Amino acid sequence: MQELVNIFVKSIFVENMIFAYFFGMCSYLAVSKTVKTGVGLGIAVIFVLGITVPLNYLLENFVLKEGALKWLDPSFATVDLSFLSFIMFIAVIASMVQLVEMVVEKFAPALYGALGIFLPLIAVNCAILGGSLFMQSRAYASIAEATSFGLGSGVGWFLAIVAIAAIREKIRYSDIPAPLRGLGITFIITGIMGIAFMAFMGIEL
Repeated sequence: MQELVNIFVKSIFVENMIFAYFFGMCSYLAVSKTVKTGVGLGIAVIFVLGITVPLNYLLENFVLKEGALKWLDPSFATVDLSFLSFIMFIAVIASMVQLVEMVVEKFAPALYGALGIFLPLIAVNCAILGGSLFMQSRAYASIAEATSFGLGSGVGWFLAIVAIAAIREKIRYSDIPAPLRGLGITFIITGIMGIAFMAFMGIEL
């Protein structure tokens, strides 16, 4: 249990997708103009990462990697389908994003309109694919660890976009030099927040 908590907390703060790896910056910058849209997209990212990382873990360990198919028949023990990892991971992610898009359109049409094109673009958000690829490279021992990592990564991305959205709402009325207004000051603030999050790297988990 402690190991799951460690993975969860580490993926939020120490290995934050935005501030440690700068993954998912396109959606982060485009949708963070208001807290409402930031929260909506952040929740969608938590859901997609929380579902796709464990699903891709099962796909990796029971279908794709060498020897994964031996549960079907011992003669498949030498079969290696790992070259299909990218396309299969993306197929799972695209399916889950389509599900999220349908749910949001049905139950929150105003949020669906506010998010616009960026909701379906979650499917090609590098933070989403990055979660599955990190899971693969780190070779987590169980689906519980993979799920903990996926949810933690989603929560970390959620906190990042909500934080920058709140700051952008406040600085909208600030006296910022004209050349820095908009994305300029947002990049600067993101860099400062990234430096601040580096402080968490000194914490022993």
